[in-house]
Amino acid sequence: MKLHKESTGTIVVATILFAVIAFAAIYFLEMWSLLIIVPLLVIYGLVFWFFRVPKRNILDHKENVIAPVDGKVVMIKEVEEDEFLKEKAIQVSIFMSPLNVHICRYPVTGKVVYKKYHPGKYLVAWHEKSSTENERTTVAVQAYNDHKVVFRQIAGYVARRIVFYCNEGDQAKAGHEFGFIKFGSRMDVFLPLNTEITCKIGDKTKGGIDVIAKLK
Repeated sequence: MKLHKESTGTIVVATILFAVIAFAAIYFLEMWSLLIIVPLLVIYGLVFWFFRVPKRNILDHKENVIAPVDGKVVMIKEVEEDEFLKEKAIQVSIFMSPLNVHICRYPVTGKVVYKKYHPGKYLVAWHEKSSTENERTTVAVQAYNDHKVVFRQIAGYVARRIVFYCNEGDQAKAGHEFGFIKFGSRMDVFLPLNTEITCKIGDKTKGGIDVIAKLK
Protein backbone atom coordinates (compact mmCIF):
# COMPACT_ATOMS: atom_id res chain seq x y z
CA MET A 1 0.00 0.00 0.00
CA LYS A 2 1.38 3.37 -1.04
CA LEU A 3 1.35 6.07 1.64
CA HIS A 4 0.95 9.81 1.10
CA LYS A 5 4.00 12.04 1.66
CA GLU A 6 2.10 13.91 4.40
CA SER A 7 2.10 10.71 6.49
CA THR A 8 5.77 10.79 7.52
CA GLY A 9 5.62 12.92 10.66
CA THR A 10 2.37 11.39 11.92
CA ILE A 11 3.58 7.83 11.44
CA VAL A 12 6.90 8.52 13.19
CA VAL A 13 5.07 9.97 16.21
CA ALA A 14 2.50 7.15 16.20
CA THR A 15 5.25 4.51 16.04
CA ILE A 16 7.15 6.00 18.98
CA LEU A 17 3.99 6.31 21.09
CA PHE A 18 2.91 2.77 20.26
CA ALA A 19 6.34 1.35 21.12
CA VAL A 20 6.58 3.25 24.44
CA ILE A 21 3.04 2.35 25.56
CA ALA A 22 3.37 -1.29 24.45
CA PHE A 23 6.69 -1.66 26.31
CA ALA A 24 5.22 -0.11 29.46
CA ALA A 25 2.14 -2.35 29.23
CA ILE A 26 4.26 -5.51 28.90
CA TYR A 27 6.55 -4.42 31.74
CA PHE A 28 3.82 -3.45 34.22
CA LEU A 29 0.82 -5.55 33.19
CA GLU A 30 2.55 -8.68 31.87
CA MET A 31 -0.15 -11.14 30.70
CA TRP A 32 -2.81 -8.41 30.82
CA SER A 33 -0.83 -6.20 28.48
CA LEU A 34 -2.80 -7.48 25.46
CA LEU A 35 -5.81 -5.54 26.73
CA ILE A 36 -3.81 -2.39 25.95
CA ILE A 37 -1.73 -3.55 22.99
CA VAL A 38 -4.52 -4.95 20.79
CA PRO A 39 -6.66 -1.75 20.73
CA LEU A 40 -3.50 0.31 20.21
CA LEU A 41 -2.54 -1.93 17.28
CA VAL A 42 -5.94 -1.32 15.67
CA ILE A 43 -5.52 2.46 16.05
CA TYR A 44 -1.97 2.23 14.72
CA GLY A 45 -3.25 0.36 11.66
CA LEU A 46 -5.94 3.00 11.09
CA VAL A 47 -3.25 5.69 10.88
CA PHE A 48 -1.70 3.83 7.93
CA TRP A 49 -5.15 3.31 6.40
CA PHE A 50 -5.92 7.03 6.62
CA PHE A 51 -2.81 8.00 4.64
CA ARG A 52 -3.30 5.46 1.85
CA VAL A 53 -3.01 6.58 -1.77
CA PRO A 54 -5.43 4.56 -3.91
CA LYS A 55 -4.77 3.90 -7.57
CA ARG A 56 -7.23 5.91 -9.66
CA ASN A 57 -7.58 6.06 -13.44
CA ILE A 58 -7.97 9.83 -13.86
CA LEU A 59 -9.53 10.82 -17.21
CA ASP A 60 -9.26 14.15 -19.03
CA HIS A 61 -12.22 16.44 -18.41
CA LYS A 62 -13.26 19.73 -19.96
CA GLU A 63 -16.74 20.78 -18.83
CA ASN A 64 -17.19 18.09 -16.16
CA VAL A 65 -16.86 19.00 -12.49
CA ILE A 66 -15.21 16.08 -10.67
CA ALA A 67 -15.62 15.14 -7.01
CA PRO A 68 -12.56 16.69 -5.34
CA VAL A 69 -12.53 14.22 -2.43
CA ASP A 70 -13.87 10.89 -1.21
CA GLY A 71 -16.83 11.47 1.07
CA LYS A 72 -20.54 12.20 1.30
CA VAL A 73 -22.47 15.09 -0.28
CA VAL A 74 -24.01 16.96 2.66
CA MET A 75 -25.11 20.25 1.08
CA ILE A 76 -26.29 21.61 -2.28
CA LYS A 77 -27.62 25.16 -2.07
CA GLU A 78 -27.51 28.62 -3.58
CA VAL A 79 -25.25 30.95 -1.55
CA GLU A 80 -23.42 34.25 -1.81
CA GLU A 81 -19.71 33.55 -2.39
CA ASP A 82 -18.24 36.79 -1.12
CA GLU A 83 -14.50 36.06 -1.01
CA PHE A 84 -13.64 35.80 -4.70
CA LEU A 85 -16.70 35.54 -6.94
CA LYS A 86 -18.63 38.30 -5.13
CA GLU A 87 -21.88 36.84 -6.45
CA LYS A 88 -24.37 34.04 -5.97
CA ALA A 89 -23.21 30.50 -6.68
CA ILE A 90 -24.24 26.89 -6.13
CA GLN A 91 -22.37 25.40 -3.20
CA VAL A 92 -21.73 21.64 -3.17
CA SER A 93 -20.23 20.43 0.12
CA ILE A 94 -18.64 17.01 0.63
CA PHE A 95 -17.88 15.73 4.14
CA MET A 96 -14.92 13.41 4.74
CA SER A 97 -14.85 11.06 7.72
CA PRO A 98 -11.51 9.97 9.22
CA LEU A 99 -11.87 6.70 7.28
CA ASN A 100 -12.02 8.39 3.87
CA VAL A 101 -9.03 9.04 1.63
CA HIS A 102 -8.10 12.68 2.35
CA ILE A 103 -6.30 13.60 -0.86
CA CYS A 104 -7.77 16.83 -2.26
CA ARG A 105 -8.13 17.06 -6.04
CA TYR A 106 -8.92 19.81 -8.53
CA PRO A 107 -12.65 19.65 -9.38
CA VAL A 108 -12.15 21.32 -12.77
CA THR A 109 -9.54 21.81 -15.47
CA GLY A 110 -8.20 25.31 -16.10
CA LYS A 111 -5.84 27.90 -14.65
CA VAL A 112 -5.39 28.73 -10.96
CA VAL A 113 -6.20 32.44 -10.60
CA TYR A 114 -6.49 32.78 -6.80
CA LYS A 115 -5.33 31.09 -3.60
CA LYS A 116 -5.49 32.09 0.05
CA TYR A 117 -5.10 30.49 3.48
CA HIS A 118 -7.39 31.58 6.34
CA PRO A 119 -6.72 30.76 10.00
CA GLY A 120 -9.90 30.15 11.99
CA LYS A 121 -11.98 28.00 14.33
CA TYR A 122 -12.45 24.23 14.42
CA LEU A 123 -16.22 23.78 14.35
CA VAL A 124 -17.40 20.30 13.34
CA ALA A 125 -16.93 20.05 9.58
CA TRP A 126 -20.64 19.54 8.78
CA HIS A 127 -21.58 22.79 10.55
CA GLU A 128 -22.84 25.32 7.98
CA LYS A 129 -20.70 28.15 9.41
CA SER A 130 -17.51 26.08 9.12
CA SER A 131 -17.25 27.29 5.49
CA THR A 132 -16.61 30.86 6.64
CA GLU A 133 -15.35 30.54 10.24
CA ASN A 134 -13.06 27.48 10.34
CA GLU A 135 -9.42 27.25 9.32
CA ARG A 136 -9.61 26.92 5.54
CA THR A 137 -8.03 27.53 2.16
CA THR A 138 -9.69 29.02 -0.91
CA VAL A 139 -8.64 28.32 -4.49
CA ALA A 140 -10.22 29.62 -7.71
CA VAL A 141 -9.73 28.17 -11.19
CA GLN A 142 -10.71 29.78 -14.49
CA ALA A 143 -12.29 26.81 -16.19
CA TYR A 144 -14.43 25.82 -19.20
CA ASN A 145 -16.05 28.78 -21.04
CA ASP A 146 -14.13 31.14 -18.72
CA HIS A 147 -16.28 30.11 -15.75
CA LYS A 148 -14.55 30.75 -12.43
CA VAL A 149 -14.93 27.86 -10.01
CA VAL A 150 -14.03 28.31 -6.33
CA PHE A 151 -13.26 25.44 -3.97
CA ARG A 152 -12.39 25.44 -0.31
CA GLN A 153 -10.62 23.00 2.02
CA ILE A 154 -12.15 23.26 5.49
CA ALA A 155 -10.62 21.95 8.72
CA GLY A 156 -13.02 20.16 11.06
CA TYR A 157 -13.07 19.50 14.79
CA VAL A 158 -10.48 16.74 14.38
CA ALA A 159 -8.60 18.04 11.32
CA ARG A 160 -5.83 20.40 12.42
CA ARG A 161 -3.60 20.52 9.37
CA ILE A 162 -4.42 21.63 5.83
CA VAL A 163 -1.86 21.66 3.05
CA PHE A 164 -2.23 22.82 -0.55
CA TYR A 165 0.49 22.80 -3.16
CA CYS A 166 -0.96 24.97 -5.94
CA ASN A 167 0.07 28.51 -6.87
CA GLU A 168 -1.54 31.22 -8.94
CA GLY A 169 -0.76 30.61 -12.60
CA ASP A 170 -0.61 26.81 -12.25
CA GLN A 171 -2.51 24.63 -14.70
CA ALA A 172 -5.24 22.70 -12.89
CA LYS A 173 -6.29 19.28 -14.17
CA ALA A 174 -9.59 17.88 -12.92
CA GLY A 175 -9.08 14.87 -10.67
CA HIS A 176 -5.39 15.53 -10.00
CA GLU A 177 -4.08 16.27 -6.51
CA PHE A 178 -3.58 19.79 -5.22
CA GLY A 179 -3.58 19.26 -1.44
CA PHE A 180 -4.33 17.14 1.62
CA ILE A 181 -6.28 17.47 4.88
CA LYS A 182 -5.38 15.42 7.95
CA PHE A 183 -8.37 13.63 9.52
CA GLY A 184 -12.10 14.57 9.42
CA SER A 185 -12.88 17.60 7.28
CA ARG A 186 -14.90 19.03 4.38
CA MET A 187 -14.56 20.49 0.89
CA ASP A 188 -16.90 23.05 -0.65
CA VAL A 189 -17.15 23.73 -4.38
CA PHE A 190 -18.83 26.94 -5.62
CA LEU A 191 -20.23 26.73 -9.14
CA PRO A 192 -22.02 29.12 -11.56
CA LEU A 193 -25.80 29.25 -11.13
CA ASN A 194 -26.43 27.72 -14.56
CA THR A 195 -24.32 24.63 -13.76
CA GLU A 196 -26.04 21.28 -14.19
CA ILE A 197 -25.72 19.48 -10.84
CA THR A 198 -25.54 15.70 -11.31
CA CYS A 199 -25.14 14.66 -7.66
CA LYS A 200 -27.61 14.79 -4.78
CA ILE A 201 -27.41 15.06 -1.01
CA GLY A 202 -26.41 11.73 0.50
CA ASP A 203 -24.37 10.56 -2.50
CA LYS A 204 -21.03 8.90 -1.72
CA THR A 205 -18.27 10.33 -3.91
CA LYS A 206 -14.95 8.97 -5.12
CA GLY A 207 -12.42 11.76 -5.59
CA GLY A 208 -11.07 12.17 -9.11
CA ILE A 209 -13.62 9.75 -10.57
CA ASP A 210 -17.25 10.78 -10.00
CA VAL A 211 -18.82 13.62 -11.98
CA ILE A 212 -20.80 15.90 -9.63
CA ALA A 213 -21.76 18.65 -12.14
CA LYS A 214 -21.35 19.92 -15.71
CA LEU A 215 -20.39 23.47 -16.66
CA LYS A 216 -22.36 25.08 -19.51
